[in-house]
Amino acid sequence: MTHSVSLKPHNTFGLDHTCRELIAVKTTGELISCCLALYQAKEPMLLLGSGSNVIFCDDFEGTVVLVQTRGIEVATIEGYHLLSVAAGEDWHELICFCLEQGIAGLENLALVPGKVGAAPIQNIGAYGVELNDICDWVEYLDLSSGRLIRLNAPDCQFAYRDSIFKQQLLGSAVITQVGFKLAKAWQPKLDYGPLKALKNTNVTPKNVFDCICQTRMAKLPDPKTMGNAGSFFKNPVITNEQFSVLVDKFPSMVGYPQGMIHTKLAAGWLIEAAGLKGVQIGGAAVHKNQALVLINKDDATSDDILALAKHIVDCVESLFGVKLEAEPRLIAATGERSL
Repeated sequence: MTHSVSLKPHNTFGLDHTCRELIAVKTTGELISCCLALYQAKEPMLLLGSGSNVIFCDDFEGTVVLVQTRGIEVATIEGYHLLSVAAGEDWHELICFCLEQGIAGLENLALVPGKVGAAPIQNIGAYGVELNDICDWVEYLDLSSGRLIRLNAPDCQFAYRDSIFKQQLLGSAVITQVGFKLAKAWQPKLDYGPLKALKNTNVTPKNVFDCICQTRMAKLPDPKTMGNAGSFFKNPVITNEQFSVLVDKFPSMVGYPQGMIHTKLAAGWLIEAAGLKGVQIGGAAVHKNQALVLINKDDATSDDILALAKHIVDCVESLFGVKLEAEPRLIAATGERSL
């Protein structure tokens, strides 16, 4: 089979791989009919939004569907704003739209790259807020039956960077719409990082939004000028006992309580403490300002990125006994693979 369409413009890491065919869909109807036709033809299929959370490891031996559906509907009930948002809407633009409409609750997730339809898959999160805190429902196309199914948030089995869409429904569901339920009585979440400085002030949603935008822009490279996929590793979750042992050995280790018996570690701290900031393999490097971000520094190949990622995983595990997991989806010739 010939590979004819470049994917370089469609992934923020700027990796030069191809696919057999690329189809852009503009409406939910087009998305449904296109995906059903590919599924029934048993054609390898990859749904792609902004390409901000994927690493192409090989040329893709199938069809890439670019999800460009649009539409935001707003309703209100007592105490809440209700939003129904098409999968192809840009995530950050949705937050800007909400703030302009006087709707708060999404601002902690400002500048998280990607499309709305990808957000539930990963259960995106930043600065103390996760998608499951604000999600009401997710509508998806069941490829085997051709039906649209709406799952309430609890049925999405959201967990840290995880959901039913990465587990039982992987490969059989196409997200079409996402519903949000945002309280009119806004309660700011100010427990993480630079937001703590806003406590005990007359803080507004726009203050939180601005603070996070400034922080992210200072720490994270712009994919337009330096290819990257944002945070490359999940923050590992360990038991409180493990954390206690590690803190005795590494007193400056960063950890956040996760329920009663677990602690979430800062993967960026682990990578930096392992002396890996700035380390380069081939054209791929660890960003000098944010160790959690791998960058395409010098025309990196996917092999460079995977080799660097494996090196980081090995070093961190050797030093701390903690195994890091990649956050972006790793896409091989016919589907997802692991590191």
